[in-house]
Amino acid sequence: MGIFSRFADIVNSNITALLDKAEDPEKMVRLIIQEMEDTLIEVRSSSARTLADKKELTRRLARLKKEIESWADKAELAISKGRDDLARAALIEKSQLEEQAESLAAELTLLDEQIDRLQDEIAQLQEKLIDAKNRKQALALKRKTMSSRLDVKKQIDSGKLNDTLNRFEHYERKIDELEADVESYDLGNKSLADEFAELEASSKVDDELAALKAKVAKKDKE
Repeated sequence: MGIFSRFADIVNSNITALLDKAEDPEKMVRLIIQEMEDTLIEVRSSSARTLADKKELTRRLARLKKEIESWADKAELAISKGRDDLARAALIEKSQLEEQAESLAAELTLLDEQIDRLQDEIAQLQEKLIDAKNRKQALALKRKTMSSRLDVKKQIDSGKLNDTLNRFEHYERKIDELEADVESYDLGNKSLADEFAELEASSKVDDELAALKAKVAKKDKE
């Protein structure tokens, strides 16, 4: 048995409420879409049959109108020839055909109303179907997102992330140790520029020391 029992159930359905109650929303929305598509096919088939009936009735009505005109002409001809009996008979035939034409015209009116309803139903079904398909895509995207989040949480909970961080810290320590080794190797090995810089600094200190001694000696003399 389907989810919906009739067309009105589909049109008046609340897809969100149906999915909220479902144990498996993705399965439910697939069933909803399938039933809507099947119903849409039925409604379209019914609309096609009704349109075919309308065309047939339209052709029959056109033929009747021609026959009515023909009997009217015959009645006029009979009167012109003084044959009132034939004119009466022609008018009787014309009257019977007019009754048939009125009946067909009434049927056509009903068919037009039915076609309008079917077209309206098709439009409503298509709108509902688009909504259901959008919900299906949204559910699929949500499931994919949740699955990705679950994978991340599993990796974190399994300790893999901690292991990765620990290895990274280990590599950092190794690099620091290498840098320390390089610095210790360079320690005591002065470059030519370093030696000249030391000489310049030593010369400056010697000059300041000599100036200071001269100043003190001058004060002693005074």
